[in-house]
Amino acid sequence: MDDVVLTADLPASSLSADKLKRKNPEESSLKSTEEKINGSPKTENQTAGEKDSKTIEESKIQEDLKESEDPQKPQDEDDVTCDSCIDRPCRPKKSCLTCLVSYCEAHLRPHLENIKFQSHRLLEPLRDIERRTCETHRCALELYCCADACCVCQECVAEEHRGHNAVPIAEARRKIERELQDKQTDMVKTVTAAGNAINKLQVNTVLSVWPQASVKEVRGVIEEQFNILLAAVEQAKKEALRQAEGIRVHLEQRCTERKKTQSQVEKITKNKNDIDFLQEYSRWKKETVDVSLPGVYIGLMDHLQLFGRVITRSTTEMCDNLLTSYTNKLKDTYNVGIKTTVYAIIAAKRNMSIPNPKTRDDFLKCEYITPLTFDADTAHQYLRLTEERKKVTNTTPWQQSYPELPECFEHFKQVLTVESFYLGRHYFEVDMRGEGTHVGLMYKSIDRKGSESNSCITGNNFSWCVKWNGRSFSAKATRIGVYVDYSSGVLAFYDVEDGMTLIHKYQAEFLEPLYPAFWLPKKECVVLLEPGAASSLTTTSPVSSPK
Repeated sequence: MDDVVLTADLPASSLSADKLKRKNPEESSLKSTEEKINGSPKTENQTAGEKDSKTIEESKIQEDLKESEDPQKPQDEDDVTCDSCIDRPCRPKKSCLTCLVSYCEAHLRPHLENIKFQSHRLLEPLRDIERRTCETHRCALELYCCADACCVCQECVAEEHRGHNAVPIAEARRKIERELQDKQTDMVKTVTAAGNAINKLQVNTVLSVWPQASVKEVRGVIEEQFNILLAAVEQAKKEALRQAEGIRVHLEQRCTERKKTQSQVEKITKNKNDIDFLQEYSRWKKETVDVSLPGVYIGLMDHLQLFGRVITRSTTEMCDNLLTSYTNKLKDTYNVGIKTTVYAIIAAKRNMSIPNPKTRDDFLKCEYITPLTFDADTAHQYLRLTEERKKVTNTTPWQQSYPELPECFEHFKQVLTVESFYLGRHYFEVDMRGEGTHVGLMYKSIDRKGSESNSCITGNNFSWCVKWNGRSFSAKATRIGVYVDYSSGVLAFYDVEDGMTLIHKYQAEFLEPLYPAFWLPKKECVVLLEPGAASSLTTTSPVSSPK
């Protein structure tokens, strides 16, 4: 009787007394509890409240015991459960590929005993049985088709996948896991190399003060040499002044003597007697020395000016030579460019050995295609982004509620993409409508707030673009393909409306990552397309007020 009470609600497989004894160490206490409930005499002073309290407590004990004894109850949330057991989920015995459900032992009996279910295919329990079953043949997906990269059943291999290399699921998993491990190793190396490059760039940013320190050091050297030059000039000036002072004293002395002689000459000339005149002249002639003044003083000022000109000319030549030397050396150093370990790794992964694409099929290869999305942080306030940031529309005069960020364009109605191109080959396509639309690429360092031409995609030497004016490109071209070979410095624009017609090709030296850029000065729209897919713009529609 006790056993019946404990197992009345359990499936047939849980009726074993051995299992019950093994799984229930508290059996004796539970039996004594049941004896108190069913057959033990009760004291007359026992209240109804005490009976109810004990009954609830004993019911909880029985429920806990039933749950602990049920070997078919799922142990965790991830276990497969019987789809027919609603109130008390149980572990299934089989999964039916025809019914696409799983059955426990009790609910599986119709499939085992009823002849109408004999055609149903039973397998070991499967989680998400619909995903693991062939939709066409209702058979288990047991094989992996390497050619089509999909899971198939045995009948698929005999029909639409005939002749394809199909391997068991487990074997395919092991092979793909090895490939993923190798790819993960490569990604770790690439990320490590990129991290090294970032660290070096950050170090370069920190060391950007070093050239200033070097210039200050050079300035110190120049100032030191300048002080030496000043001392030399001062010494030369002192010597020149000493020379000039000596000459001045000499000239003053000679001037005094000259004036004395001049007085004597005037005295002689005033003598009226001829004999006295001649006698005084003879005596003066014998006593008087040469008092002619030298002409050295005439060239003294020229000498000092020439000295100054020599200093000025020599200093100018020295500065010019020094500046030229600095400039040439800096150009040579700048032309070396930024080289990091990430370059060699990424370049190898970009299939740089593949010939340049020529046909449209070549351009549509997956290794070239780069999915793009517009960057809302860079969009002008009159540009609206829609269709998951794949479409941009000029909504003038209606402004968009963008936050004021330093990245957004303030004057020109321009927008960049989130993605950039650096190393390797890249290709994307756009659909443009409206007169005046520009598409191209630019460096991220462009001034976003300026109103001058150098803030526009058309007005500087670090952006490249083409313009659609309703007649350019070709007769009716609105779909443009853009190809970038960063390492070769090639940027080409193609009319892909019908075939692959070259519009314009740039040859440049790219020094920074390139960002696809778009300028919409009038009411136009641009859509980023999936290369090869149909255009989403069929007609040009006027811009309406954003809602």
